[in-house]
Amino acid sequence: MQNKLHFLTFLLFSIILSAQTLHIYGGSSHDEYLGCLNCDSYDKNSIWNNYGTYGNSYNTKSIWNSYGTYGNEYSSYSPWNNYASNPPIVVDKNGNFYGYLTVNSYKSQRANSSLASLLYEYHELIKKDVSGWYNKIFK
Repeated sequence: MQNKLHFLTFLLFSIILSAQTLHIYGGSSHDEYLGCLNCDSYDKNSIWNNYGTYGNSYNTKSIWNSYGTYGNEYSSYSPWNNYASNPPIVVDKNGNFYGYLTVNSYKSQRANSSLASLLYEYHELIKKDVSGWYNKIFK
């Protein structure tokens, strides 16, 4: 029952987000583009595209790269660091701020959308099957 509720929540959320494209930026000045958070898995800029720059777990600009600056759980620039001091931000195409993408629950202005919460909880599993999780969340 709880899985169905999660699914319905994420389905509704994906419909709402489809109207607004959200992007991730990292680095000390948040000027390093890290991909599109809610773009289709075929979009070259999508974090859900295994073959694109930002969805490929071997690319240095991917949040899915466990050894990279933006995917390493020990990096202060990674969303997966429980103590990250400078995690990536989520913005729309106009630069409107939607919060910090971080598992650090104490970070002020943390992104708390349903999609962000899903990423926080399941990022280790998502890394193993990015496009499969895209299909679970958005389709």
